Amino acid sequence: MKNLKLFALMMVLTIILVSCSSTAENNAEAEQASEQISQAEILEAEEQEAVEQAAIEEEGMEAEEQEVKEDEDEGEVKPQSPKVEPAKETKATKVEAKPTKKETERAKPAPKPAPKTTTKTTSKPTSKPKKKESAKKPTTKKTKTPTTKKPGKPSHSAFNTLLSKYVTSSGTVNYAGFKSQKSTLDKYLKSLADNPVQSSWSRNEKMAYWINLYNASTVQLILNNYPTSSIQNINGGKPWDKRWIKSGSKTYTLNEIENSILRPQFKDARIHFAVNCAAKSCPRLMNKAFTASNLNSLLDENARWFINNSTFNDISAKKVEISKIFNWYSGDFGNIIDYLNKYSKTEIKSNAKVSYKEYDWKLNGK
Repeated sequence: MKNLKLFALMMVLTIILVSCSSTAENNAEAEQASEQISQAEILEAEEQEAVEQAAIEEEGMEAEEQEVKEDEDEGEVKPQSPKVEPAKETKATKVEAKPTKKETERAKPAPKPAPKTTTKTTSKPTSKPKKKESAKKPTTKKTKTPTTKKPGKPSHSAFNTLLSKYVTSSGTVNYAGFKSQKSTLDKYLKSLADNPVQSSWSRNEKMAYWINLYNASTVQLILNNYPTSSIQNINGGKPWDKRWIKSGSKTYTLNEIENSILRPQFKDARIHFAVNCAAKSCPRLMNKAFTASNLNSLLDENARWFINNSTFNDISAKKVEISKIFNWYSGDFGNIIDYLNKYSKTEIKSNAKVSYKEYDWKLNGK
């Protein structure tokens, strides 16, 4: 009986030992499994952190590329901050010695906080500094301005040559000869047009200019309508109202040159013996051009020649039959007997009878 009890006790002890051994083995296996799980969690956390860090770096690189692109678009190259390579993560070294349960529990990492997303140190300024915009000057195309020649004093020598060649001393005009050199006359009139009267000119220069312009234009008017038997055949019988004579920026008629410029400005009745109307009864066209130096002598010469020429005026002491010019422009001459006596070879009495000749409008040449 005693042996039986002892046997039963031994069996119970054996069972307890087996149970303890099994529990120890189970605990060891549990600890080993826990350690493996911990290692796996550590590795998984490290891998997750590496992935997140790579994602952060990739976003940073994309932001940098976007900044560079924006800078290039705006014509600026923004200096890039040096690229900082992330420190390489080292894997936790494996624990070679098998830790105890308590050590394992101590070594078991606490749950890692979510990795902080580090913003780049080179933060992009909220607003880029604007370039100082210099006031843009309006781009004006440089157009070459035509150099306008300053008006000078025209030479009357070309007209003088034509007059001396194609007009006789009595004033008969060779219009056919003039026509053969019309281009020379045109050039002379162009020089008068390009060099109009200036305020700085002397009185004689101005007066000579307008007389020559009137006479040269009358000749040109005949040539432009040549052949013609009378100047009155031109422009419907009103050739003096035709506006076509250029002087500077203005265009004149023959009437304007005579009645708006020569007569009112210079108040010299001798003008009527200088301007020629291309008619037989008109004072002769002189075979010389007027200049500042010969103006007064030619005016006196032609006044004397015209008044004492019986073709135009019949003068005696008691009776005068004179050109209608003296009637048309009587206001310019004043007392007609007094004016005639200034140039007449015959002295006319103050009470002499005055009459006027018919005016012959036939052409003063051929």
